[in-house]
Order: sequence, then C-alpha cells, then structure tokens
Amino acid sequence: MRKVLKYVSLDILKNNIVFAYAIMLALFSWSAFGLEDNASKGILTVLNIILLTVPLVSVLFATIYVYNSSEFIELLVSHPVKRGMIWKALFTGLSSSLALAYLLGAGIPILLFADFYTAVMMIVTGIFLSVIFVAIAFLSSILTRDKAKGIGISVLLWLYFSLLFDGLVLFLFFQFADYPIEKAVVVLSALSPVDLCRILILLHLDVSAMLGHTGAVFKNFFGTDWGLILSFTILTLWVVIPFAISLKKFKRKDL
Repeated sequence: MRKVLKYVSLDILKNNIVFAYAIMLALFSWSAFGLEDNASKGILTVLNIILLTVPLVSVLFATIYVYNSSEFIELLVSHPVKRGMIWKALFTGLSSSLALAYLLGAGIPILLFADFYTAVMMIVTGIFLSVIFVAIAFLSSILTRDKAKGIGISVLLWLYFSLLFDGLVLFLFFQFADYPIEKAVVVLSALSPVDLCRILILLHLDVSAMLGHTGAVFKNFFGTDWGLILSFTILTLWVVIPFAISLKKFKRKDL
C-alpha cells in the first residue's frame, strides 16, 4: 500500500490543478480578509466560498482522477496486490492532497485573521468537506463505467448538498411550521455535510440572524460539547459510509 500511496501522492502533487486550487483559495481568502473592515465579515465571505468551492473541486477532481487512472488500477489489480489496498491508497492520496491544498490555501489566512477557536473550526470542517466529497466521488465513479455519467452523478450530488438541500429543509419547515418538528429539522440537518459544517461554524460567530431555521434549532439542541462530538461523529460517518460502499463494490467489480 505504501508504494501505491507514494506513487499516487507524487502523481497528484505533479498535477497543476491541485496547485491552482490552493492558489485560488489563497487569493479568495486573502482578498476577503483584506477588503472587509472586520474579521467577522471576512470569515463569512470565506465561509461562503469554502462551502461552494471545496466540495465542488474535491468531488470533480477526485472523480476525473479515478476515471483517468483506470488503466493504472487495472495494471495494479493484475499484480498480487489486494484490491482493498489499491482503493484505500488512491483514496488516502487524493483526500490528503486536497486537504493539504485547502490547509495551505485557506488555512493560513484564516489562522492569521480569525480568532483561534473559529479558525480551528473552519479548518477542521473544511478538511472534513474535502475528504467527504472525495469519498462521494469514489462512490460515483464506481457506480458506472461511463465517465460522463460518473461526473454527472458527482455534480448532481454537489448541487443537492450545496444548494438544494437547505432550500428543501426550509420549505418543509415553513409548510409544517404549526407542528412541533424541531427534532425532525435537527435530524434533517445531519443529512447534509455542507449544511452541518455551515452550522458548526456559524454557531461560534455572533451572527445568529444568519443561522436560519435549521441552525437556530441546532443551536438550541446541540450548542454544547456533546453536540460537537455528535456533529463530528456524523461527519466521520459521511466519510466512512460512502467509501465503505465504494470499497465493497470495487472488490467485486469485474474490471
């Protein structure tokens, strides 16, 4: 696994897209903090960029990379190497490279301008989003041999989690506003990693009015240390479950 991981990591580091991604995040982050008159506004600007850009780049780059590496994967499978090790090495190399790009691009300005606790929360959730959407990309790429379909599935999942999900939750909240659905809204919030990361960060900023209904309810129920533990447990499951499904399918797939 180490040799495969080493090859994948070196191959990704040679890819100009990863460097461009890190530079783009750095430009957005430094610009946001430099143009805003206080750190809180800069954090909100960077947060909006992160919640849209990080999942999109992670899921697209990982999906395309897996499809482009199909010949290399077939070559490895023909050797006495366990399939599970190959898939895990690819996942580890991709997720760690994209997480490192995020850390260097957005993490440094966030640490310099935001207060320490908020900065750590933004960095950790950003890394989680990178790894989660790499796992989703692996699942999308293993579902179909067609590259166009795989990329289409990845983009649709990104659209759902980043744009459509919160609108659907708010619609349900308003439609059933006369009923006690607070607990249901909390459960629904956990069904989107993007929404959960947004809430985790906004809970620690003085912007309660921007939390929305899902965030306000989440604060009432989980604005505690146990709430943080539960939230990061859910985010971990968002990594483990899609990757475990893709790993199971890869082991059984006829290449």
